[in-house]
Amino acid sequence: MTEQLGRHSTSTDPTSGDPTFASLDPRDDTVIAQYPVADQQAVDKAVAAAHTAAAWWDQLGFAGRKKVLGDFRAAIASHADSMASIISTETGKPSDDALLEVMLAVEHLDWAARNAQKVLRRRRVGAGLISANQSASVGYRPMGVVGVIGPWNYPLYTPMGSIGYALAAGNAVVFKPSELSPGVGVELARLWNLAAPGHPVLQTITGDGKTGALLCSSGVNKIAFTGSTATAKRVMAACADTLTPLVAECGGKDAMLVDSDANLDAAVAFAAFGAVGNAGQTCAGVERIYVAAPVYDTFLSKLTAALRDAHAGSTYGPMTLGKQTAIVRGQIEDALGRGAKAVLGGLESFRGPFIDPIVLTDVPEDSTAVTEETFGPSVVVNKVADMNEGIERANASKYGLGASVFTKSTSKGRAIAEKLECGVVTVNSVLGFAGIAALPFGGVGDSGFGRIHGADGLREFSSVKSMAVQKFSAPLDLLTIERKARDMKISRWMLAKRHAKS
Repeated sequence: MTEQLGRHSTSTDPTSGDPTFASLDPRDDTVIAQYPVADQQAVDKAVAAAHTAAAWWDQLGFAGRKKVLGDFRAAIASHADSMASIISTETGKPSDDALLEVMLAVEHLDWAARNAQKVLRRRRVGAGLISANQSASVGYRPMGVVGVIGPWNYPLYTPMGSIGYALAAGNAVVFKPSELSPGVGVELARLWNLAAPGHPVLQTITGDGKTGALLCSSGVNKIAFTGSTATAKRVMAACADTLTPLVAECGGKDAMLVDSDANLDAAVAFAAFGAVGNAGQTCAGVERIYVAAPVYDTFLSKLTAALRDAHAGSTYGPMTLGKQTAIVRGQIEDALGRGAKAVLGGLESFRGPFIDPIVLTDVPEDSTAVTEETFGPSVVVNKVADMNEGIERANASKYGLGASVFTKSTSKGRAIAEKLECGVVTVNSVLGFAGIAALPFGGVGDSGFGRIHGADGLREFSSVKSMAVQKFSAPLDLLTIERKARDMKISRWMLAKRHAKS
């Protein structure tokens, strides 16, 4: 249930007669390769194989899985250039950006493999006074098979936040990549087979939204989805029939707050990167900037200058999803029609699949350029009296994924960050969390629920198993149908002494 094929279309394999679809280079619509559209039979076969492989993967234990995941990590790193080439060709992003994505994915896989045992091993917890005769512990077990539905904007880094952590937690994975970037998923499965030949613990199935829907109802034990909020709702509906649990990382309308004492040169550099990097197709990038009035004009001038020489096709790539171009244009038209100003670019910035940077000012807060996810190289820069107003405007969004704060005082920055209603905040940087594998990532509101990355990400793909072991008979025998009056008298006295007001 990923995004629809857009400019892609299905065809039929002349040899097998099975439906296929073409992967296209978004820069010029050149056909890269043809991939099968996995049907019910193909999905069921993959999931059945995954359930069998999961048993083998589970019995390896933490140490055994760590070794295999180390080989998998090494395989990805050894083929980093070829993987980056696939990413670049399928998304249109520059090769350096694609290689950075591979690097980040490998770092997250490494952290998950190294920390899984520490996070998920059984640990003792206090039993409390009235259960002092019990030994209490909490452990985590693999869920079984996790279905991962990946996005196209970061087709390796983002799904690895689910794949790597699910594997490290002891699960098998069936990965359905976006139909815009199927080659990345196919290559990832090939590299897994180099690390663990003959064990389909990680498999890739390709196809369209129907294939994703089939995966949701295939008997997997959990679905990890990344994509738009609208598609997430359809995924939830598909999962509901079988009560399949879901972790969803959806869109964002990420705000940057710039205080009057901020280092403006640093803030501008990060704002430019967050706004137009990856053609603005970053769920936790920068789409709204609220700048304190005393430095507003200076910040705006510096940001405009920083982006003036940035161009789609050289600085960054095209819109990977063709229909997104119309969404970005619609928001620009809405903002300008409501009195906003384009201080850089505008409707003339659109060149087919390429959009040059657009900076909008004086944008009404009810314009779609402020309220809806843009997912393009356009940014709103609005003036606020101070950070209190900035916090209020930032929190007015239905989304709550990421945000950033720029201020000279890190203690003030932390205080502002605590008041922002979102899943992750960076102070004096943008996307600074992306390389910190220990930090959980996810959103609130229309940005989704659940977490990937970090210890929370490992637990997200685990089932909690609590255990109580009686060490000796209870001094007060209350778990019986024939309680003694003495035991109840003492229990009442303890209740009053421990919890009632004097």
